[in-house]
Amino acid sequence: MTRWFLFVWICLAAAGTAISAAPPNVVMIISDDHAWTDYGFTGHPVVQTPHLDRLAAQSLCFKNGYVPSSLCCPSLASIITGKYPHQHGITGNDPAVDRAGGSGPLAKRPEFAAGRERMKQLIHESATLPRLLGERAGYRSLQTGKWWLGGWADGGFTEGMTEGEVGKGGRHGDAGLNIGRKGMEPIYDFVRRAKADEKPFFVWYAPFLPHTPHTPPEDLLKKYLALEPNEHIAKYYAMIEWLDRTCGELTEFLDRENLAENTIVVYVADNGWIQDPAAEKFAPRSKQSPNEGGLRTPILLRWPAKIKPSATDGLAHTIDLMPTLLKACGVEAPAGLPGIDLFDEAAVKARDAVFGACFDHDMIDFDAPAKSLKYRWCREGNWKLILPSARVPDARPELYDLAADPRETRDLAATEADRLAAMTRRIGAWWAAD
Repeated sequence: MTRWFLFVWICLAAAGTAISAAPPNVVMIISDDHAWTDYGFTGHPVVQTPHLDRLAAQSLCFKNGYVPSSLCCPSLASIITGKYPHQHGITGNDPAVDRAGGSGPLAKRPEFAAGRERMKQLIHESATLPRLLGERAGYRSLQTGKWWLGGWADGGFTEGMTEGEVGKGGRHGDAGLNIGRKGMEPIYDFVRRAKADEKPFFVWYAPFLPHTPHTPPEDLLKKYLALEPNEHIAKYYAMIEWLDRTCGELTEFLDRENLAENTIVVYVADNGWIQDPAAEKFAPRSKQSPNEGGLRTPILLRWPAKIKPSATDGLAHTIDLMPTLLKACGVEAPAGLPGIDLFDEAAVKARDAVFGACFDHDMIDFDAPAKSLKYRWCREGNWKLILPSARVPDARPELYDLAADPRETRDLAATEADRLAAMTRRIGAWWAAD
């Protein structure tokens, strides 16, 4: 009998080792046009995000997370390549063309189509996260939602919703934009197939939420109109809770499929948003700006099998997601990536600054990113420097103490000359841009 128990114990121990050694799955949730303040867990007085609040409580939660650039396409390209926009070459949403001139739809004009093809080629030739996971560790990967960079195959996914043909279906996601707004079944089907085949998987869930058009479900609109009298703001709030619902559906699906324990769930927003109270558009100092309202986002990493939940004030950046996830999945990262492993406490503690740059919406020159540059920025500790390029008329450097002034209302550049000079030199050492 003793030998039998010993045999059973050895088998169970071996099984446990096999389970713990299995590579983690990865589900990446990317909110679209969403301010860092607009969550329950960040203290918003009106917006309710119960599912994301729960995810934050279960995660390694970086309260001081950043994107490099406050515009969708370059931000997404940085997430999937682990590089800054001036490194991966995609600094804007579209190629620069004369929008007022020409005839016919913009997407069908030859010069626009040629620029879009160049953007697609840049990502097609990049060492992207799904491409490396697939080639080096046998991961299956699914693209859904927002995707500017050609089709799913161009990004290195094994399957997806966005075909990406120039001039067809929209330039930033086509059929992929249905995810979330019209159900979650494509993700469920993909995950079930990967699970049945015992394959690790990577899911890119980048729903068109809370992005305009702000067309929330009627129950959510009614709820927020009772809490916020301005219709435009109420609609934006309702869109956020709609996003939250879909995140809850996704995480609860992982629970039902018994996949949550060894699945890394990542949450981040691609860029910020402040709702204009007078129209369905963003207000100044948010999207496309170098301010916190455009650049800052919570970054959540949940991995129950390995990572203990905690909240940290350490500085995090979306360029960190690539090296973090590759290491967690047992894949060697390409040489020269600028990010750090966010699961490495010592690396997070040692970091004292993060950087980025904001550019024109339309890219002037693919081979010279500085020609489209508007601002470089640096957060060093609790200090934030916004350094304009010579292309921005009448602009001057702006310096803020974010600990005392997180909304950036008091520019201290005139009274902090030494700090301004030191941080200016530090930005130049990061990227000289000349």
